[in-house]
Amino acid sequence: VALIGGNGAGKTTLLTTISGLIRPAAGEMLYEGRNLGGMAPERVVRLGLSHVPEGRLVFSPLSVEDNLRLGAYSLSGAARREAFSFGLAQVFAMFPILKERRTQAAGTLSGGEQQMLAIGRALMAQPRLLLLDEPSLGLAPIVVENIFEVIREINTAGTTVMLVEQNAQMALSIAHRGYGLATGEVIMAGSAAELLADPKVRKAYLGED
Repeated sequence: VALIGGNGAGKTTLLTTISGLIRPAAGEMLYEGRNLGGMAPERVVRLGLSHVPEGRLVFSPLSVEDNLRLGAYSLSGAARREAFSFGLAQVFAMFPILKERRTQAAGTLSGGEQQMLAIGRALMAQPRLLLLDEPSLGLAPIVVENIFEVIREINTAGTTVMLVEQNAQMALSIAHRGYGLATGEVIMAGSAAELLADPKVRKAYLGED
């Protein structure tokens, strides 16, 4: 699912509220029949939701591998070590450059590599729902293409993705459904193909006359 909208539309606020970082003022947020409203962030993660925040927010002094290890903190039980090793292998297969940089401090990575690390860290928790906030922010076009191809692969492998993105063309091109937000309200909704073909969307978000 792609969420598109301009600055201040409420996209990041929505994701941080789902993650439990902000308490909703009213209403319910239902996930698999459970109300997430007011739930602590660590409980939200244990329910199967992982959040990749805007700006990556990697732990700069720590190594790549230690950042990934922290992503798996919610795993528990005797199978934790096995699950960590399996998750690490998956992330390194998805982002081979992270394997090469596994002992390197995260803060010394390029912006694209830090975005890969942030996504990999979120995947270490083995989520069923992945929340992605502006993964293309500040990245070169070729890196953005690579990141979006990985997002498509993650979804194809069975993980549901909620993607917040100002690059509406890229977001809708890989999504099944899309929603447009403005000042905290949903102003359009439909299949991604429908939104891409909508003249109002193309004018507002794609710069077409």
